[in-house]
Amino acid sequence: MKLNTATDYAFRMVLHMALLPNGTKITGSELAKAQKIPDRFLLKIMRPLIASGIMQSFRGVDGGFALAKKPKDVTLFDVIEAVEGATYLQRCLYDNETCSRGCHGNCSVQESFGRIQRNLITELKAVEFETLAKREREIHLNRGCPSKAQARDC
Repeated sequence: MKLNTATDYAFRMVLHMALLPNGTKITGSELAKAQKIPDRFLLKIMRPLIASGIMQSFRGVDGGFALAKKPKDVTLFDVIEAVEGATYLQRCLYDNETCSRGCHGNCSVQESFGRIQRNLITELKAVEFETLAKREREIHLNRGCPSKAQARDC
């Protein structure tokens, strides 16, 4: 499984928002600049994050974006699913008819990949952005950032 660049950017966007106080709203250009993401690409990635209920948008002069959920309620799996859709390690896990052997889902390889995929999903669902934000602060503070408030920019 290989995650695309949009998903990597989405992780960074959600993590950046998780580092801010709950309910903080920032503009797309501020977020793009902070995370070094092209403005147009950020807006493209933001659409599925909004549609999935991870982010919310605000229109108007005071518009911008904010997390729609608390960071503890957003997982790596949520972001992957929002940006990439349902992801499978092997095609036969979602369509038995794709098996070139004609096994229709009855083989040891499919069983193994099914187990691996279930474990992977469990692990991805166990990592929430509150924990990631806490660790991110620790990493940046250990790099010599002068304060917690500046850790997100350090």
